[in-house]
Amino acid sequence: MSAPSQYRSLHILPEELPVALAGDVEKHWQNICERSDAAQREWYFGFAQSEHRQQLLTAFACSPALAELCARHPAWLPSLVVNQSLNTSLPDDAWSSELRNLCAECANADELATILRDFRNRHWLRIVWRDLNRLATMEDTVRDLSALADACVDLALAYLHRQLVTERGEPHSVGGRPQQLVVIAMGKLGAGELNLSSDIDLIFAYPHSGSTVGGPRSDDNQAFFIRLGQRLIKALDTRTADGFVFRVDMRLRPYGQSGPLVISFDALEEYYQDQGRDWERYALIKARCIAGDRREGERLLSQLRPFVYRRYLDFSAIESLRDMKSMIQREVVRRQLHDNIKLGSGGIREIEFIAQCFQLIRGGQEPALQALQLQRILAELENMAYLPAAVVDDLQQAYRFLRNTEHAIQAWRDEQTQQLPDANTALAALTFAMGFGGDVSAFQQALDQHRQRVASHFAHVIAPPESEPNAQHLSNNRWRTMLDDLDRDAVRETLEVAGFDDADEAARLLVALLSGASVLRMQGSGRDRLYDFLPLILEDLCDADSPAVTLLRLIPLIEAVLRRTAYLVLLIENPGARKRLVELCDASPWIARQLAAQPVLLDELLDARSLFTVPEKVGLTSELRQCLLRIESSDLEAQMEALRHFRLAHVLKVAASEVTGSLPLMKVSDYLTYIAEVV
Repeated sequence: MSAPSQYRSLHILPEELPVALAGDVEKHWQNICERSDAAQREWYFGFAQSEHRQQLLTAFACSPALAELCARHPAWLPSLVVNQSLNTSLPDDAWSSELRNLCAECANADELATILRDFRNRHWLRIVWRDLNRLATMEDTVRDLSALADACVDLALAYLHRQLVTERGEPHSVGGRPQQLVVIAMGKLGAGELNLSSDIDLIFAYPHSGSTVGGPRSDDNQAFFIRLGQRLIKALDTRTADGFVFRVDMRLRPYGQSGPLVISFDALEEYYQDQGRDWERYALIKARCIAGDRREGERLLSQLRPFVYRRYLDFSAIESLRDMKSMIQREVVRRQLHDNIKLGSGGIREIEFIAQCFQLIRGGQEPALQALQLQRILAELENMAYLPAAVVDDLQQAYRFLRNTEHAIQAWRDEQTQQLPDANTALAALTFAMGFGGDVSAFQQALDQHRQRVASHFAHVIAPPESEPNAQHLSNNRWRTMLDDLDRDAVRETLEVAGFDDADEAARLLVALLSGASVLRMQGSGRDRLYDFLPLILEDLCDADSPAVTLLRLIPLIEAVLRRTAYLVLLIENPGARKRLVELCDASPWIARQLAAQPVLLDELLDARSLFTVPEKVGLTSELRQCLLRIESSDLEAQMEALRHFRLAHVLKVAASEVTGSLPLMKVSDYLTYIAEVV
């Protein structure tokens, strides 16, 4: 049977597409021709013979979903080409402006749903076309997808709010101020890194309690905003004949699926402060206000920032992060996720985890690490020397490769999946989209190399402390038994055997510390950390010239950190820092007093190279300038605190260099002069 007269074959050549893909492209092409009018068909015929021919073949070969959109809406692609919309990303303000114009005459929620779906699908076609043909970078693609979602959520919320006000009145605070819902995006959307077929993680909140005013009936604000949130989810999430806008996931809200859909700012803040878990801190790293009252949304995020980012180096998070890491590793095995490029070993999730570990631990002291975008965080980690340049380069390259792979997988059917395809045609399309022509094995080899590098770096992040040698393990057991019994005579005997010079005085100090009110008031993890720390520091003290004297100098520091046991975790996790602490306190009572007065200075012990190296004056000046740039120019108190910390940290380094003899006296003198001149 001959083809219909309105169809003209593309006559695809082997050098244009792998043979495995050419047949399906011809079918997509025929489908479009049959569903287009005469003028549209002529346009497509001309386009297929133009300089854009390879783009058309690539898009149709790699995305049947895109080809189907062109068949259902044959006018869309010509419009995008004529308007040159395939050549560039949209400006930030263009998304909302275009959608606002489309919604100007919207009569009801059903019409809104149709407008939103058409808007989403038309731009999805444009974004996928650009992505598959490498007319856009990976960064362009995720930025455009996030801007698309932002516009859809914001405009839908504004329309539905106005509609609900006519039914229920305008929500007001008790003080009479109008209230709006605040929509916080989490995950990929929060970071502005949405993928081609992703759900969006949202949290709904409102500023103040109160009730509606001016409607036929009055609701309390929570009831109003719950109803509004339900309508917003329906407008975005419901699958109709036109598809969906975005799948909405609300499970990251307080109490998860069992919690209220919408919660007040006060209740939200109280929840996180009283019940928030470390995984929720981890999730909030990517929180961003995308719709509703943006000013109030920023206020909310500012209120939550102390929960997410602790003012001090948060080594207490290491245990929770290690648990998360173990869970990730177990899940890979249990669910057999090898072919999942997001969740599998060496996948996208592991790169994100590496970056977010540093954010959670150091973000409170390094505001630059509070950025949302992963690649920016990786660059900052290299700049701050927390990760070597080679590691960051591996992670950056792998991230781009994996995200491009993810987009190609999802472009195939517009489905939310990160699973490598089993079907030969889909795998051939993925290989072609990734620039490997028809060489599937070459693509798989490149993918495996990236994933192996990521998995290797992931394995070294917050790795469990190295297994103790048997002798050290037995020694630690000895200390633990002594501490558990806490009989002064038994403590003295154990210390004598260990070589303490004044075992009786050392025993008195230890018993007094552990019998004191501060220790007795400790509970849970804080007490566990203290009892994990003491055997380690006692073992290190055995190498001191005067163990009992050094212990006497260390006791005030230990007492100073009992209410902030993250510093104990820092020393537990870093044997080198612990040994340097003993060495310095053994040599200098002044250093011991400074550390007890300012435990934050313990961070300076982590890097021996930095501790015992004299920077040039220009380096000191640059370091101080960078430190002050992170602080608001109007915050004089914070600036003064930063100056004090800068001076104390570098004076500590001077003292450390002097007492250990690592620097000649002339260099020490130069260092002190530089500090005075810079500050």
